[in-house]
Parts: sequence; structure tokens; C-alpha cells
Amino acid sequence: MSISPSSSASGPRPVWIVVLIAILPVVAVSLLGNAVTIPQVTTWYPTIAKPRFNPPNWVFGPVWTTLFALMAYGVFRILRLPAGTPGRTKALAVYHLQLALNLAWSCVFFGLNSPLGGILVILPFLGLILWMIALFAPLDRLAAHLQWPYVAWVSFATLLNVSIWWLNR
Repeated sequence: MSISPSSSASGPRPVWIVVLIAILPVVAVSLLGNAVTIPQVTTWYPTIAKPRFNPPNWVFGPVWTTLFALMAYGVFRILRLPAGTPGRTKALAVYHLQLALNLAWSCVFFGLNSPLGGILVILPFLGLILWMIALFAPLDRLAAHLQWPYVAWVSFATLLNVSIWWLNR
């Protein structure tokens, strides 16, 4: 008996179901994060000191849209692997945990107006992204490589977060 991608006792999941499973968590985190962030971008955020390398506000939307699309495509590739593939469950768990910390960072940094709290969230968040890549790599190298722009951006965001905390302490 051959095992089909994402197979179960009732057979493989239709591709559109796997697409939804890959996209919906990313969209939920994006929408919830925006709901917390956007009001602060016009109220609290303009009032705090920021480093010279702080990008203009319009940069964040296209960057995050691209990163979320890469994340969703990467996890789609992992979800298409057979359910019993060694390491798949752990990789998906770490993926969803880093996604939760992605949202938590917006809630802490912007929602609570706390750059220090943001640092306490973004450091483990960045670590989880790296762990996710390490778990994705043996399963699907492309899915892993698609996450490197995410690492680059969250590394930059970490520097920005620490700089904002330092300038406003």
C-alpha cells in the first residue's frame, strides 16, 4: 500500500483543505496582529524615540505579507507529507508555537506599549523560527529555505526593538 500526501484512514486530504490549513492560521495571526498594531501606529508609536534605521511605516505591510506567504507555502509543503513522516508532527508544533509568539510580540510591544516586554517575547520567538527551520530541513529543504527571509526580518526587528527600548528607557 502506498502512502499519499497527508493520508489518513479515509484517504488523502484534498489539496484545497491542506491549503486552508496552511493559510488560515497565518491569516488569523496577521489580522489579530494588525488589530493590535494599527491603532498604535498612529497614537503611541509616533511619540517614542526610534533609531535612524527605523523603516517608514509603509514598509511593514508588504514585508509581512511576503513573509506570511512564504510561511504558509512552507507549512503547506510540510502538511503535504504523509502524516506518519518522522519529525512532521514536531515541526508543525514548533511552527504553530512560533506563530503564536509572532502574535504575542504584537500584543506586548504595541498592545501593551512595552518595548522591554517585546524583547522578552522576540528573543524566544527568533529562537523558535530557527528551530522550526532546523525541523523543516530534513523534511523539505525548500520549506526550510523559504523561512530565511523571516529570520532576517525578525533579526532586524529584534535590533529595532532593542534600540527602541534603549532610546526610551
